[in-house]
Amino acid sequence: MYPSKVFVDPGSDGLLSYGPSSIDLGRLAAAYVDKIPRGARPGALPVEQPTTFELVMNLKTARAMGLTIPQSLLLRADQVLQ
Repeated sequence: MYPSKVFVDPGSDGLLSYGPSSIDLGRLAAAYVDKIPRGARPGALPVEQPTTFELVMNLKTARAMGLTIPQSLLLRADQVLQ
């Protein structure tokens, strides 16, 4: 299991990833970058946590490992790779 879907993308051997959405992290970073030139002190900026998480599964790896992923888990996944 990995924290980023890049390890589960086609061509990799990762089975599952569950972690913050990279798009959401990019938006949070952009908000910080925008605030600093506008006069915000970097030390005064709050630490924010991601709010959107992604579950990605690679069925090719699951088949290679001889695993059967339950349908209930497949339905909860944000992305299922064949």
